Amino acid sequence: MTARSYRIGQIVPSSNTTMETEIPAMLRAREGILPERFTFHSSRMRMKKVVKEELEAMDRDSDRCATELSDARVDVLGYACLVAIMSMGKGYHRESEARLHARTVENHAAAPVVTSAGALVDGLKRMGAKKISVICPYMKPLTQLVVDYIEHEGITVHDFTALEIPDNLEVGRHDPERLLEIYKRVDRTGVDAFVASACVQMPSLPIVQRLEDAIGIPVVSAAVCTTHQMLDRLGLERRVPDAGALLSGRY
Repeated sequence: MTARSYRIGQIVPSSNTTMETEIPAMLRAREGILPERFTFHSSRMRMKKVVKEELEAMDRDSDRCATELSDARVDVLGYACLVAIMSMGKGYHRESEARLHARTVENHAAAPVVTSAGALVDGLKRMGAKKISVICPYMKPLTQLVVDYIEHEGITVHDFTALEIPDNLEVGRHDPERLLEIYKRVDRTGVDAFVASACVQMPSLPIVQRLEDAIGIPVVSAAVCTTHQMLDRLGLERRVPDAGALLSGRY
């Protein structure tokens, strides 16, 4: 019997170059150990600089993207920009997910919608993490918005670092190997989990498992959490090899 194939839709900032590599990489790795198969489909929203004005304009474009992707009858949609959601106000991921799901329903192609912002919070809660430390690529004011958003969801941010990279293309070019040194600047005393990248544009997948092995606590990224929640919405086993504790199959 042929394994079922699922269509993964992503709503992506126009300058994002990472989610269309990391999400497929995780699900291709999963194909090596489990029967389901996946195809990948994207629609883009204009955004070049990670500033509040561009993020707000981009978010308004997400409705069009959800409708376009539902034309392809995707099985799940992922909103691939964490800071755009978090900059719109505390708890906004719930409003965004409901509104974009409604666009798919209107198009007679109902599909669940995941946001990377909501997925990060959900993934941390699934692991029982109450206190975390975080690496962000954003400028300090936007990083503080991210920290405040996470704390509003009931998770304490013990410490964080802001890499202050304003250009989204440069965020995507950031060498993930550098994170193995950057994390040492972040205080991890008493934390339950470490977020190696609270941004779906800053690559981190190649180092998530290595960092977790090195520091001995669960390590996640926004992309890892998004993959976990997509699999959850599809009703599939949430397991990907070498992608950290959240995707180990225990959650």
